[in-house]
Amino acid sequence: MFNKNLKLVIAGLIIAYAVYQFIEGNIGNGISLLLLSGIFIFLYFRNEIILLSFLRMRKQDLEGTQKWLSKIKNPESALITKQQGYYNYLHGIIYSQTNLTQAEKYFKKALKLGLTMDYDVAMAKLSLAGIAMQKRRKREATTLLAEAKKLDKNNMLTDQIKMMQQQMKKI
Repeated sequence: MFNKNLKLVIAGLIIAYAVYQFIEGNIGNGISLLLLSGIFIFLYFRNEIILLSFLRMRKQDLEGTQKWLSKIKNPESALITKQQGYYNYLHGIIYSQTNLTQAEKYFKKALKLGLTMDYDVAMAKLSLAGIAMQKRRKREATTLLAEAKKLDKNNMLTDQIKMMQQQMKKI
């Protein structure tokens, strides 16, 4: 909704007004304003449109996810680096259903920009391994599968990894 720099400016103005409220003796107003500024600071690090896109993705609504992501016009200037990674990660998931070449491009860009959670990195590498396997690049797929297995600390992707390893034996 707001530009990332505008969020910081708004948070700074609210904090300044909160300090003024503290000086005037209105402690309750000052605390409320600090909490309000915390929302803008939180939204600087977690883009609201990407959060809404993840909610759509959680409901497995790929069209809704695409609709929310399309609201971000210029991701390079509107998002910080990690948010750009998740922007590309979500696009990779969307395109993995239809266009593998495009999905591979988005997943690689997401990994290059960085993802915060190890699970997301493991999922991206697992998806890249699947794409590499379908394109008959067995060595690359094996490497990516091993990296995904190492990153999957909670064993959430164990079944998918085992299934892909069995398919790799058939190639």
